[in-house]
Amino acid sequence: MTAYTREEKDWLEREWAFRAWGRAGLLSTDDYRQVLAWEALGVPMDLVVAALNAFFDRREKREKPRTFVALKHLDRDVAKAVKLRESLLRAGPAMDAGNEWALVLPPLREDPAARAAFEAWQRLQASAPSPEAAGYLAHHDQEREARSALLALAEAALGPAAEALREELRQRLKAADMTEGSLVWKRAWNHHWARLVASAWSLPLGGA
Repeated sequence: MTAYTREEKDWLEREWAFRAWGRAGLLSTDDYRQVLAWEALGVPMDLVVAALNAFFDRREKREKPRTFVALKHLDRDVAKAVKLRESLLRAGPAMDAGNEWALVLPPLREDPAARAAFEAWQRLQASAPSPEAAGYLAHHDQEREARSALLALAEAALGPAAEALREELRQRLKAADMTEGSLVWKRAWNHHWARLVASAWSLPLGGA
């Protein structure tokens, strides 16, 4: 079992406050027990945060969302995120890496460099070795670099609109009581900035 670091736990608390708009970032005793359960199962924190976002994205679309929310309500989304990552690991390099590109909005969709970057990133995702393999960390770094290259092209295509998105995100992180420049701020910024850029183009990044 790999224990969550203090930084990862802080990240989860701040994400909770960020998505709940005004809810205190502190987790309840029951919430903490749920964190321990995921920790015992070895669920990576990035998948927990991805599940949190999936839960709140779905909740915001409901006419009458439930008033009380707790981390245990994310358990189904966490399980889905874990299964998705496992299926990507099993898919292998033969996966059709460009089959989702048609979802992307123009003009980014017509950019051959962006499409090539997307396909390169997806192929790296699909060919990832087991976490126990000797080359796993090097492959993970390659995948992260490919994703960053894709997002850089998508961000550049936004032009002046990118600054408005940055300011919106900056204000929301501050409202969630994150300290600008801190490790938690940087991690949350990278996570949500990628989601904003991807959403602007309907770029299918999934929970990555």
